[in-house]
Amino acid sequence: MAAPIHVTAEPWLHTYSEIIDVRSPAEYAEDHWPGAINLPVLDDAERAEVGTLYKQVDPFTARKRGASLVAQNIARHLQTHFADKDRDYHPLIYCWRGGQRSASLALVLSQVGWQVTVLQGGYKTYRAWVRRQLQTLPQQFTYRVLYGPTGSGKTLLLHYLHQQGAQVLDLEKLACHRGSLLGAEWGKPQPSQKSFESQLVQVFLKWDPAKPVWVEAESAKVGQLHLPPALWQALTQADCIEVQLPLEERVKGLIAHYPHWIAHPQALKEKLLPLKARYGQARLQRWFELIDAQDWPQFVQELLLQHYDPTYQHGLQRNFNRIRARLELPDLSETTLKKAATYLLEGQFEVGLTGIPALQSPSPPLAWILR
Repeated sequence: MAAPIHVTAEPWLHTYSEIIDVRSPAEYAEDHWPGAINLPVLDDAERAEVGTLYKQVDPFTARKRGASLVAQNIARHLQTHFADKDRDYHPLIYCWRGGQRSASLALVLSQVGWQVTVLQGGYKTYRAWVRRQLQTLPQQFTYRVLYGPTGSGKTLLLHYLHQQGAQVLDLEKLACHRGSLLGAEWGKPQPSQKSFESQLVQVFLKWDPAKPVWVEAESAKVGQLHLPPALWQALTQADCIEVQLPLEERVKGLIAHYPHWIAHPQALKEKLLPLKARYGQARLQRWFELIDAQDWPQFVQELLLQHYDPTYQHGLQRNFNRIRARLELPDLSETTLKKAATYLLEGQFEVGLTGIPALQSPSPPLAWILR
């Protein structure tokens, strides 16, 4: 006996055996409900074929061909993915708008006897929910922003804070980009804007609003991805801890963390070409000569002092100006970073530490100097 097909516009209020995205692989790759599996009833080529028939021949021919392809694909899924599902299996199914693609699979599964739920409005309902969440969720948390120039160890500090149980928002990891000219992950593209936002929502939903969130100061864009406005506003209003590291240690750390550019000097040169308009041919040629000579310490130092540091100060400094403490690191060793994370988690932002000199300026009021 066929089971009734349920429809919901609020699937996040319930639990399901599985969430099934029946859209094409390309649609799924752009963004999908986190944790959903992709069982397309039409793959990318088939979807294009049906669309072409619809436009160039007529809707009836397109629907007939589409039905044939959908039937074949559903039959394959029944013989493979659904073969071992028991009678209590209860999936949620969605397509783009909650139309024919999700209804076709739901009908067949209900005929088997499984309880099936279809997402009303499909992916568009989910996407609207993500946008609503990003308008309110970021404002529910208190942030502590690590501020400091490129190579000062902020990302590494986040790693050690996470190890010690802190809530850490690693925007660069989520965005697959380190947020600078040379920050792209080698061989790994950034996610789509929609996928980035889906990941952000899932991160916020698992956190406790009563605990602070640690995050690195970023611009409003990380690579090609935009931070949600509510999150950007919350970060620029948050208290900041300035992280400082000697220049030679910054250079050493950046060389260690960007080996792909050393291995691909021509690609590095091409990445630097847009800087010609800002700094002129002579300076760009100077950097190219250092690259050809493989004088990486001198190249990185000049790039920091002449490009990254001025850009950082002129850009982020005006947005992140609530400096409440300064953390001076001697190096980026594991011992130093663990100790620094411990200091940060103690949260002593209002009182000084014995033996640590106070700063002359009124802000920041506290300096932690690790030796």
